[in-house]
Amino acid sequence: MTLVTWIILGLIAGAIAKALDPAARGSGILGTLFLGIIGAFVGGTLANFITTGKFVLVGSTLTPSGVFIAVIGAVIAVFVWHRMNGRYFS
Repeated sequence: MTLVTWIILGLIAGAIAKALDPAARGSGILGTLFLGIIGAFVGGTLANFITTGKFVLVGSTLTPSGVFIAVIGAVIAVFVWHRMNGRYFS
């Protein structure tokens, strides 16, 4: 994927993840972009692990299913981040 498609995917997935999880709100457009890109890698890696059984770092693509996977990955990343910082279930 090109840089432009990563930016578009990051913004779409990050914005949807922020809308789904109230704990993810509060950062600006760069935070949304990074959340979406991290979500694309987390979701893509988990989807690849579930389907192939191999743990390889891959990102999702700019397709409807790829955006869905990136959103799921972003929500997981936010949950893990806040769990490590003691904001959930403390």
